[in-house]
Amino acid sequence: MSWMMRATTLMLGAVMLLGGSASALARQAEAAAKKNTPPVPLLWKVSGPKGAQLYLLGSFHLLKPDDYPLSTDVDKAFEASSSLLFELPPEDMNSPELATKMLQAASRRDGRQLKDELDAETWKRLQDYAAANNMPLERLVGLKPWFIGLTISISQMTRQGLDPQAGLDRHLMTRAAAAGKPATGLETAASQISMLDGMSADEQRQLLREALEQVDKGDEQSRQLHAAWRRGDDVLLWREMAAQMKREYPGLYQRINVERNDAWLAPLQQRLQAGQGSTLVVVGALHLLGSDGVVEKLRARGYAVERICSACTPERR
Repeated sequence: MSWMMRATTLMLGAVMLLGGSASALARQAEAAAKKNTPPVPLLWKVSGPKGAQLYLLGSFHLLKPDDYPLSTDVDKAFEASSSLLFELPPEDMNSPELATKMLQAASRRDGRQLKDELDAETWKRLQDYAAANNMPLERLVGLKPWFIGLTISISQMTRQGLDPQAGLDRHLMTRAAAAGKPATGLETAASQISMLDGMSADEQRQLLREALEQVDKGDEQSRQLHAAWRRGDDVLLWREMAAQMKREYPGLYQRINVERNDAWLAPLQQRLQAGQGSTLVVVGALHLLGSDGVVEKLRARGYAVERICSACTPERR
């Protein structure tokens, strides 16, 4: 799995540029619920020394209406939790200024042309993509490669029926608001935008190249990842989404995954040590997996951790 798709599935702010009708998606989800088997959740319970608990839920930021209803395991964790914690706070996710801030960060100010920054093959692929998708190329030349790559990748995912408005984060934010449960974030939109804009020039070019290559391959990777998320297949998600990135792009992996996971440990442990109620924590699935994931980092600090999965076989728990 390319680190390009890894970054795409992690980034919440980028998908806000492709919003849909929440009411229409709700109607579709209601219809799908009558015939659909719930996804197997990537859900763990972490117990603190004074009775506090964290439910760690791995999200896929773009989903389909027929990915609902959720498992009863998730419903029970939601009901048991007095508050929710996301990567971004709801006010950032819902901010009308978010798309503008992303575009501002992605706008070129170095006086160079995008064509001059790309190799001839990538430039030709971008021209072909723009022509095939009625995307005026003159609108792209003033933008940085990371933004164009993410836009292409997310556009392709939405064509498969995956939608940011149906993502697990947004769904649970809406439920929390309806239930009167407070919801906050581990990061800010500004920090996530800075993370993307902080990519090196080589990383940005690689992101754009791989986004275009995935178009040529029919977006098979995103289909496989979505199916693995639905199965709750933590082994495949780790192997296909993170292990390759860790091996081939260790610096980027450190910045996008490890450093953020480490930064989240303090606020998570604070809630566990406080001994006051339970919190449902909803973050990108890869933040929870592998030896660098939040699950194993909390386990290593002595907390009791168990996977909550009524649909899993004993060896998968």
